Amino acid sequence: MHARVADPVRLCPSCRLVSLTGVNLSGMSSSSVRPLRPSGLRRVAAIAVPALGLLLAGCSVGPDFARPALDADAGYVQGGNPKSTASASTMGGTAQAFVSGQDVPGRWWEMYGSKKLSRLVETAMAASPDVAAAQATLRQAQENTLAAGGALLPAVDGSTNASRQQTQSNSSGKSIYNLFSAGVSVTYALDVFGGTRRSIESLEAQAEFQRYQLEATYLALTANVVTAAVQEASLREQISATNEILRSQQDALNLLEEQVRLGAGARADVLSQQSTLAQTRATLPPLEKALAQQRNQLAVLIGRFPNAEIGASFRLSDLKLPRRLPLSVPSQLVAQRPDVRAAEATLHAASAEVGVAIANQLPQFSITADLGASSQKLNKLLTDSGGVWSIGAGLTQPIFDGGTLFHRRKAAEAAYEAAAAQYRSTVLSAFQEVADAIRALQSDADALRASLAAHDAAAASLELTREQFQAGAVAYLNLLTAQQTYQSARLNLVSAQAARFADTAALFQALGGGWWNRVPPPEQTVAAAR
Repeated sequence: MHARVADPVRLCPSCRLVSLTGVNLSGMSSSSVRPLRPSGLRRVAAIAVPALGLLLAGCSVGPDFARPALDADAGYVQGGNPKSTASASTMGGTAQAFVSGQDVPGRWWEMYGSKKLSRLVETAMAASPDVAAAQATLRQAQENTLAAGGALLPAVDGSTNASRQQTQSNSSGKSIYNLFSAGVSVTYALDVFGGTRRSIESLEAQAEFQRYQLEATYLALTANVVTAAVQEASLREQISATNEILRSQQDALNLLEEQVRLGAGARADVLSQQSTLAQTRATLPPLEKALAQQRNQLAVLIGRFPNAEIGASFRLSDLKLPRRLPLSVPSQLVAQRPDVRAAEATLHAASAEVGVAIANQLPQFSITADLGASSQKLNKLLTDSGGVWSIGAGLTQPIFDGGTLFHRRKAAEAAYEAAAAQYRSTVLSAFQEVADAIRALQSDADALRASLAAHDAAAASLELTREQFQAGAVAYLNLLTAQQTYQSARLNLVSAQAARFADTAALFQALGGGWWNRVPPPEQTVAAAR
């Protein structure tokens, strides 16, 4: 996947009359100039007419852009893609199968099976100011492209003038009269070497860049909404688990206080349990703060102020873990990732700018025509007025500019090489993100299975230790250790469950989010925003 600027002399086979160093005038001398007889005029016309046709047809100097080829050995995971993840008998423990070649759905968030989540994503897509800004920027780029297209057509200007004048002569004396005039001027810059077309091509590529920036905005927005909803659900589960632990610890404290009241317990054990209870209670405010901040983020993502009521709230039990996960083949990924397509558009624009820089070193041709009329009476301006017309052609060839145009061309070539390197970097990062997401999902499944085993063991240990403590078979220290172990295992289980939902969204985002399958299509979405 490498790109370089090809030799521009060989890029346009139809351009055989002009070299990149300029027009060759060495064949012209004073002895070669002859008066043109009628037969000579016919010979000149026979040559000039086809030549003029060639000039009007023109060609485009500079490299013709093509997407860089993907390396044949490009892939995601060493040793091949995995078939599936592990499973666990708990919420979010479903085994997930990786299906190579399966297309990413345009509304991938619906695979979580939550209507509340789907409505929230749709609200965000319709109301997000980031999306509105990206749509407006795209329209700006499209209008700039359309405006530049006018340079391929003749420019026609009209003018009128009215004046009152005085002339004086020895014979007739003073003469005062009105003078009215009108005229039409036509200017046409011939795009012989395609400089204008390359400039328009560059603007079209820049508009494509903005289109994929819009798709990247959609993708980031939908992924952020899903991730924020998962994070909210995780925080609610952590708060619920912490409250459950607090109730258990309060029961233990009540038991210790009862033992002390009966003279069978130690006051030190009561104080220790009170400290443990207070420490656990202290973990609640940070969780509640994080939950409030997560709700604020969701409000902003859907285009509302933080004090607005979102309505929907999320628990992990509201979500289903997608069972089948698509994996795009490597050759498809470069066409599906908005950031890769945006980098490709930047490379395309840089390629076209090389052609613009080359064309600026070559002759510029133009045709002008003027038609006018004047009369002393406005109502006879177009009838008995005196008419004038003119037509001409011009050629401008840079001769000496101190190397300005040469170095601008070299700068354009360097910009192309930089864009090619950036494109490769973007592609590599895209593959890394997919690989990281695959590994994360495998690790999440293994971690959830281990966390579930640790949680079940800690819960059983706590229950047994509590019974033994009530029977006086073990000391309070054993109960305290069992409580702390269970608290850690319970919260770790919640985190492991949430990680599977969040990293599933990360995989969909890494695969491009299925924007090409969205209904309505991206083009209609942009048109609707006009």
